[in-house]
Amino acid sequence: MSQHFGGVLRKRLPGMTILEVLIVLAIVALLAGVVAPRVVGCLGRAKATTAQTQINNLKAAVGFFTIDVGRLPTDAEGLAVLFREPADKGNWAGPYLGSETALIDPWGRDYIYDVTGDGGFTISSLGRDGQKGGDGLDAELRSR
Repeated sequence: MSQHFGGVLRKRLPGMTILEVLIVLAIVALLAGVVAPRVVGCLGRAKATTAQTQINNLKAAVGFFTIDVGRLPTDAEGLAVLFREPADKGNWAGPYLGSETALIDPWGRDYIYDVTGDGGFTISSLGRDGQKGGDGLDAELRSR
C-alpha cells in the first residue's frame, strides 16, 4: 500500500505503531498484575511444604543418631551433631544427611532443635516471618 505525503510517494512498511506497542504493554502489565500475586502465593506454599519435608528428614536423622549413639543430641550439640562426631561418639555412623545445608530452612534461617522434658525433641522453623506463632504462610512449622 502506498501513501502520498507532501508530493512524495511513500510505501507503508509493515510494523507496529507506537499506539499498538503501548496497548500491548498495557495488556502485559494487566496480566502481570493478576498473575504475579498467584505465583508469589504458590512460592510461599512451596517453601512451607519444603520446610515441613526437611523437618521430617531431620527428625528421621535424629532417630538414626539416637539408635547409633544411644541418646538424643543435647541442646548444646544441636542438629550439627548429625554431621560432626560427638566427643562420646558411641557407634556414631554419620553424617546422617547429605549436606549441612539441610540445617537451614527455605528462608535462610537455622532449624531450631529443642529437647523436651518428656525425653523427646522438637525441630521447628519460624516460617516466613521469622517470628514464633503466626498463621498461614507465617506459621511456625514443627516436627510431629
